[in-house]
Amino acid sequence: MRILFTSVGRRIELIQAFRMAAVRLGINLQIYGADIALSAPALAYCDRTVIVPRIKDSSYIPELRRICEEEKIDALVPTIDTDLLLLSENRETFGKTKVVISAPDKIALCRNKNLTAAYFRSIGLLCPETVNQAKDYKGGFPAFIKPQDGSSSIFAYKVNDEKELAAYAAQVPDYIIQPFISGTEYTVDIFCDFEGKPVFITPRIRLAVRAGEVLKTQISQDARIIAEMQQLAADFQPCGQITVQLIREEATGRDYYIEINPRFGGGAPLTIKAGADSAEALLRLIGGEVLTYQPQAAEEGSIFSRFDQSVRTDTGFAPDRVKGVIFDLDDTLYSERDYVRSGYHKIAEFLQRPEAEEELWQFFLEGRPAIDAYLEKTGQMGLKEICLDIYRNQTPDISLYPGVKELILRLKASGKKVGIITDGRPGGQRKKLEALGLTDLVDDVIITDELGGPAFRKPNDIAFRMMQCRWGLSYPQMVYIGDNPGKDFQAPRQLGMQSLWYRNPEGLYSDSVENVNVCSIEKRNRLIQLFTED
Repeated sequence: MRILFTSVGRRIELIQAFRMAAVRLGINLQIYGADIALSAPALAYCDRTVIVPRIKDSSYIPELRRICEEEKIDALVPTIDTDLLLLSENRETFGKTKVVISAPDKIALCRNKNLTAAYFRSIGLLCPETVNQAKDYKGGFPAFIKPQDGSSSIFAYKVNDEKELAAYAAQVPDYIIQPFISGTEYTVDIFCDFEGKPVFITPRIRLAVRAGEVLKTQISQDARIIAEMQQLAADFQPCGQITVQLIREEATGRDYYIEINPRFGGGAPLTIKAGADSAEALLRLIGGEVLTYQPQAAEEGSIFSRFDQSVRTDTGFAPDRVKGVIFDLDDTLYSERDYVRSGYHKIAEFLQRPEAEEELWQFFLEGRPAIDAYLEKTGQMGLKEICLDIYRNQTPDISLYPGVKELILRLKASGKKVGIITDGRPGGQRKKLEALGLTDLVDDVIITDELGGPAFRKPNDIAFRMMQCRWGLSYPQMVYIGDNPGKDFQAPRQLGMQSLWYRNPEGLYSDSVENVNVCSIEKRNRLIQLFTED
């Protein structure tokens, strides 16, 4: 399954929520992150990086369509306000890609706070009275002024008197003015299926806010708010996630609704962690499941606080600072094609058909499941499990790339730690290491599947954390060298390690994506020179 998130920016928590949901569901999820610059921190948590034009650029939508078509994206998920209407208006032009966004008329009313206020009133919900000119405002003070199409509390101010109102009115572009409602602020996370039927409705109190985004929140399964949001959902019919903001007035206890954001809000991951897992629900919907309403799925009263975290986004590589070198195995230290060819040779020997090796290899080059294709062609499908066992448990005829052994010895002689982190079935990977003479050559080997199964494979960072603990080095003193930009470099970058992409022209991933924000090198002799030159 492939999902593209637009304008990922800082939405790391959201990306992590989808990653964990995919692990629980057993889905092989590829997360694509789109942004205008490689320095966007959330890109370090995505499997694929896509650099796109600015939203206002006329090529923005055509470029997204091209990416979705070429990469066979299953769903496109927006994360900020500025491209919502554009995506909604073009959602039917994305072919097989499901654009998870509500109808254009609903997006339009969310983007204009005058229309939002009118909409709340039209469905019987209270909203502060709204005016568009300071001279027409008669609602008393304090008041509140903000842009009609603003977000993130930019140009949003509390106004204490007429003098302040005049001053702010001269500064805030295309503003609206409303009476200031004093009370408890709520955000309601609503997740609906693709037909607009609610799956989760989760009110939460905004205990602390910065720049319009919640820092601390408490789940509050308020029956009245839930009933009012069921009323809104029945009319609005959202596609996927929306968030609604309201204030419960302290003096009267009445609920005044002020805003609708038809996307995953910044605090949505907090509701997900509380139990209303809209990330998992969306994956299940994309997979074709039918979901029903799950009342009070989030744990009542649970409190979540957010904090800042850093991630490395530069491409710098400084070999003189390196005290520990971790290698990937397959296609980094030896040719994985040789391993594949070795397995086919052993299957041909078992079948007593010498020509089988070449036919299996040709099926492999065509991108087909070679063993299945060959056995089906020759009417021997009953031997499939035996052939798979021969392939997976072979003692392979493979050898290290030229210069690799010398490089490892040179690194160790210079006092550097040398290790290997590799994915794959433990038995097969162990036999590769033995055949290559690596078991006793390097200091440490971690086969991620041995830690607890495929869920621990890259980009999971546990193996890298373990290696750092074993060696007692700081992350900037360590470098990971691998060939697959789709998974090798997320964890090292997130932890602050150095990374080096060996763009192996012979490797299985030699045609991988171009936009990889790590230092890269193509020639093996240059890779060796980086660590052997005095």
